[in-house]
Amino acid sequence: MVEKMMRNIIRIDSERCIGCGKCAEACVEGAIKMVGGKAVLVSETFCDGLGACLPSCPAKALSIERRNVAPLEGPSQTEHLPVNDIPLTMCPGSSPRRIVSEGQTSGQLSHWPIQLRLVPPTAPYLEGCDLLVASDCSAFARGDFHDRFIKGRIVIIGCPKLDPQESWRRLHDIFSMHDIRSVTVTRMDVPCCSGIVNAVRTAIGQSGRDIPVRVCTIHADGRIEED
Repeated sequence: MVEKMMRNIIRIDSERCIGCGKCAEACVEGAIKMVGGKAVLVSETFCDGLGACLPSCPAKALSIERRNVAPLEGPSQTEHLPVNDIPLTMCPGSSPRRIVSEGQTSGQLSHWPIQLRLVPPTAPYLEGCDLLVASDCSAFARGDFHDRFIKGRIVIIGCPKLDPQESWRRLHDIFSMHDIRSVTVTRMDVPCCSGIVNAVRTAIGQSGRDIPVRVCTIHADGRIEED
């Protein structure tokens, strides 16, 4: 018998659902399927609870709830899908860049660690800072990432697909305990990366703070779109 645990999971309001199928398309885990013209959560173990599907629903039939369910399955999370239906969720990177000589560029990191699960929420450098919350892959799509995004900011990096939910709950503590001036989020142009935006906005909302958020979506070719 699988031991259950308290974690976030998607909730689908079948009465609100209009059967458009957009949430099923947005669910890179394959946890949502269309059954009888309605969206259905077909497996709790495949839902990561990050809410990447929420923005896709025009009927507002999706929400996140916290309840006692089976734990999220990891490496085998697409085994239930037919081969042709396995979503392509590889994170895009940049073309290789040639380093002309050592010392021509300098990094802009002002602190360490930067991995979300390792950053202490009580860290004094978080107070009064401009915060950058970056997906792990985003720095590799822009050669000028340090100067464009990291310079003058405190950096936290993470992956909404690979990092545990416990790590993302640290954001709530960070926003609650510190006077953060602004938040910049950098994400890649892949569906799973929307989870990092949802995590930031949810944490800010729960903290009761009014913090401006700027979202920059980086494409594999280096193009940037700002929300």
